[in-house]
Amino acid sequence: MRFLITSIVFACVVACLHGAELPVVASHLVTGPNSHVDLTNTSNQPVTAWTLVVTTMEKDGRTHRATETIDAYLSEVTREFSGMSDKVDRLLPGQTREIALEPAATGATAEVTAVILQDGTALGDEETIASVFAHRATERDQLHEVVNVFESVLPSAQGVAALEGLKRAFAVQGAQKESAAHQSAREAVDAYLQRATPATADAIDQLLRKYADIVRREYDLAEKHSHRKAP
Repeated sequence: MRFLITSIVFACVVACLHGAELPVVASHLVTGPNSHVDLTNTSNQPVTAWTLVVTTMEKDGRTHRATETIDAYLSEVTREFSGMSDKVDRLLPGQTREIALEPAATGATAEVTAVILQDGTALGDEETIASVFAHRATERDQLHEVVNVFESVLPSAQGVAALEGLKRAFAVQGAQKESAAHQSAREAVDAYLQRATPATADAIDQLLRKYADIVRREYDLAEKHSHRKAP
């Protein structure tokens, strides 16, 4: 799971950011059709979120700024899954990672404008930081709702009975606007139910409870990382 904001803004002037150097540094920007840049964590703890701004000057003199915010705090859990992209993994202390970019024109510059560390310390653009923490709080609450559904059924039911109980519970919850966490859990329950037979019931039940444990771990991370550390 990840928080990805991508925007392209055209303006007549460049908005310049000033302040102390952030603990994630952009370097070795390569432009052209296979544009990429290196990001290096210079701090002594993992970085859980960052914003990268790539700026180019158009031929007509306008400034083109492409902004991407990656929120990777859930990667403590999701990195265990096959197929997860390194792009949405935490950046560890001293680590340098090559980040693929949309094609950037010659003369472009890359700058990190906001960073959130493992302990909740946040540095850089305040508007971006506030947006990230607001998203984390929303994700925390949505995961908590899913955890509550699992905890209302699994302690007293197993196998197909548990799956059927969860299917009913998620259908009721889904009458409201459905969150990504709720949709993923509902679809997982439906998939397990379709595969369940008397011969596979025990194995499916174990998979179901493992999935519920993953959601619980994600919620615990969301609760931990939804609070900004006080200055």
